[in-house]
Amino acid sequence: MDNLLNYIRSLTTFSDESWELLQSALTNKEFKKADFLLQEGEICNSLFYINKGFGKSQYEIDGTIKNTGFFFENEIATNINSFGSGLPSEYNIVACEPMETIVFDKNQLFHLAKQSREIETLGRNCIRLFASKQEELSKIHQLYNTQERYEYIEKTYPQFLQRVSLSQLASFLGVTRETLSRIRKKRIS
Repeated sequence: MDNLLNYIRSLTTFSDESWELLQSALTNKEFKKADFLLQEGEICNSLFYINKGFGKSQYEIDGTIKNTGFFFENEIATNINSFGSGLPSEYNIVACEPMETIVFDKNQLFHLAKQSREIETLGRNCIRLFASKQEELSKIHQLYNTQERYEYIEKTYPQFLQRVSLSQLASFLGVTRETLSRIRKKRIS
C-alpha cells in the first residue's frame, strides 16, 4: 500500500486521516495473465491501481483483438465512461502478465468523497489523469501516420516497447505485425 500512498501524494495533498478513511474503499486483488479486470458488457465499478504487472484495454471485433491502451505500474486502469455513467463497458481490460492491483470500490469512494475534500480531490485527479492519457493516445491515431505513431510511443512511452509483445503493439498501432517489424527495422538501421 506504500506505493499507492506515494502515488496519491504525487497527485494531491493527502493527510494521514484521509488515508485511514480511504482504507475502507480499497481491496488488494491479484489477476493471472489473461484474466479480465473488466469484461465488455459489465458496468465498471472500480478503479484499479496497478502495483505490479501490466494490462491492456481491448475490443474484440469479429474474433480479432484490437488493443486500445496499456496500463503499467503506478497507473490507474478503468473504463472512465462506464465508471462515470453506470453504463455497460464497451471493451475489456485484461491482464497481460500476472498483476497485483489495489481496487477502489466506486460506491465506497463516492461515499467517502462526501466526507473528505481530499478524497473527493483525489478521485477527480485520478479520473482527470486517466482521461488525459486516453485522449492523448486517441489523438496519435488521428494525427499521425504509422511511422509517426511508433516514434511517438518510442519517445513518450518506452515501456510499451520494452514490455508489450510485438503482436499487441501492432494491434495498438493499427498495423500488421509484419508492417511493425519493417518500421522497427528501418528505425534500427
